[in-house]
Amino acid sequence: MGSKFDSVWAIDVGNNSLKAIRLTRNHNDEAEVIGFDSIRHGKILTGVGVKETERAELIAISLRRFAEQNDVGKDGIVISVPSQNSFARFVNLPPVEAKRVPDLVKFEASQQIPFDINEVQWDWQVMSEPDSAEKRVGIFAIKNDVVDSLLDNFDAENMTVTCVQMAPMALYNYVLYDYPELEKSGNRAIVVIDIGAENTDLVVCSGSTVWQRCIPMGGNAFTRAIAEAFKLSFQKAEKLKRTAPMSKYARQVFQAMRPVFTDLASEIQRSLNFYGSSNANVKLVKALAFGGGTKMRGLLKYLRQTLQIPVERPASFKRLSLGGGVSVAKLHENVADFGIVYGLGLQGLGICRIESNLLPRNIARSMAWANKAKYFWAAACMLLVVSILCFARTNIDRLSYKKRGETRKQVKQVINEAQRSTRSLKKQAAIGVESEARIKKEFQLFAYRNVVPLLYQTIVSELPNKENNLSQSGLYEAFSARDVAGVKAIARKERKQIFLTNMSISFASDVNTAPLGEKGISTTRTQKKDNAAENAAANAAFYRKRAMREAKALGIETPAYEPTEWGTAGGAKAGAKSEPGFVVTLVGYSPYKNMFELMDPSGVADKRDEWGFVTRLMHLADSNGPFKLYSKKSQHFKLQTGSVSAEEGGDTPSGIGVLDFWSTVFPGKDFLSGNEPVLLDPMTKEIISRIPKADSQGKARVGNKLDDYEVNDQWFILRMKLLWNDATSDSSSSDGAAAAVSTYHKPGIRKK
Repeated sequence: MGSKFDSVWAIDVGNNSLKAIRLTRNHNDEAEVIGFDSIRHGKILTGVGVKETERAELIAISLRRFAEQNDVGKDGIVISVPSQNSFARFVNLPPVEAKRVPDLVKFEASQQIPFDINEVQWDWQVMSEPDSAEKRVGIFAIKNDVVDSLLDNFDAENMTVTCVQMAPMALYNYVLYDYPELEKSGNRAIVVIDIGAENTDLVVCSGSTVWQRCIPMGGNAFTRAIAEAFKLSFQKAEKLKRTAPMSKYARQVFQAMRPVFTDLASEIQRSLNFYGSSNANVKLVKALAFGGGTKMRGLLKYLRQTLQIPVERPASFKRLSLGGGVSVAKLHENVADFGIVYGLGLQGLGICRIESNLLPRNIARSMAWANKAKYFWAAACMLLVVSILCFARTNIDRLSYKKRGETRKQVKQVINEAQRSTRSLKKQAAIGVESEARIKKEFQLFAYRNVVPLLYQTIVSELPNKENNLSQSGLYEAFSARDVAGVKAIARKERKQIFLTNMSISFASDVNTAPLGEKGISTTRTQKKDNAAENAAANAAFYRKRAMREAKALGIETPAYEPTEWGTAGGAKAGAKSEPGFVVTLVGYSPYKNMFELMDPSGVADKRDEWGFVTRLMHLADSNGPFKLYSKKSQHFKLQTGSVSAEEGGDTPSGIGVLDFWSTVFPGKDFLSGNEPVLLDPMTKEIISRIPKADSQGKARVGNKLDDYEVNDQWFILRMKLLWNDATSDSSSSDGAAAAVSTYHKPGIRKK
């Protein structure tokens, strides 16, 4: 099917929802999305108790909602038919003349299609290259009653369908377009696994061939397994399946679905083995997972382990550009459901490999003549216009001489107008100089837009790195190269590393009177409120005592951290000049055995090699930079620390480590219960949270004392104020900075 429309709507009516995407060609002649929609049916069409009449009504309601929410206009409409209701077969033809190919294909179709040729809509497509000696064609068919029933739903909403395509072939068109390297990859192939409600489409895509199989097992099989295990209705089981990861019965739910996981993976493996037996030279490089079923937790991981090839769920479409007004976040959220409609849209634009159309012949012919009618009218109108112009030309030439006097008058008027325009241009040029000065003044607000990035760079550069800690330069180089073995070559508690997980920067017109830091810090498992303004003394005493206990548990002889009083005096003075700056809150953790030695060691004086992170911040002013630490007095500086813990209700800030469970990290080891949470290093997968020590029987101790735990990494929350030197000399610069800087928040930071 060639491109006949400036834009097309591709629609896939699935059992759970209606998916649609609107594509057009951009200036680079590539596909661009300018609209999309996803409408969930009132019920699952294949659910228990849903009859055919109710199913048709549910589809009609979804199509009606789609028509109300989107302007279809004169766009082409391409729809899909599911693989279980269609037929596809690929055959090799003997070498014959090109004009005899259609007759041979018709003969093969009558032999291959398992129905009366008059009871189906069928089409064919040449799959081999034009200069290939062997002609390989694909034959596609669908029964008349299936396609008629599908088209009736669209006709009821006055939506004219221009093309009907099989869902597996639409997926093949998508893969070949979005992964162009596949056409030149020779014997490499990509597997597409589209898990629907009742069936799973398996499509093996290579540069020159496509192979597909429909597996009669989909997302509803998991729902039925849950319903049978928990004695629930289908609707309640479906709801439980969708909320399983957050449910307190998650373990039992996944246990009930495990046999379906196994059966589905086994069927896919069997199908791929069958394909491999007849295509031994083809190498499967990876699998792409689509459909709502892929959202089930653990399914992709299970398929990777079973199939022994990478299995991924695409987060975006590589070659699909986004038009204005399209929500990027919402589109990426639905990418796993839009594989079929993406391929359909490409066929509607005529930039695809398979162009077969299963639209009934009589409808296709009517549309073709309707499209040609406008060209006939255009040709007739053009002929009439040319005739009138020829007749008029004769009269125009005859009258042109008489009109020359008027022409000269018009020329003089044009010259006078040009002179007036020249004078006006000079006047406007003078106004432009004034406007340019006003514009320059307005743009002064942007003079401080680089302040926050510079502050961020300044803070990060003072963290431990190979310039600040030459003795462990190899550690930082291994970390930058993601060399896990190189990082682990140094014992974890000997690694002088600080990982930032959250940074908050707020501008303050006067840092002396500005409140210190945020009101609350989100913890690992719960959200805790920080009433530091009301309980500052109690909080300080609590953290000092806990730091001393943990230092003792770690075997550190250094006393608990007590920040020295350093910097300007606290408290605003009457008539004192405001000092602009920034209030900074840093959250992170460190594997090093002594947090305070890494942060702010005492007695280092001018020994730069022994300085800690805070020590280097104290000496920012030595480099004549724009920032310096304001003060280390308690109202301007606060450092809180603690051991990293994955316990519910703990005080470990959120964003630290990757949450996992003991049974996953150490399968088969019953030292802790299987669902005991632990926090892992995202890179090395080492445990960073504290874990119970073993008792005399080798079991985890039960108790609340710190001595019952083996402490690993330590978290910290550092609140401080930085003075902005460049702003203190000019009060107007502070106002401009406040408008330009506002508040900056950077979560998810991790630096060596």
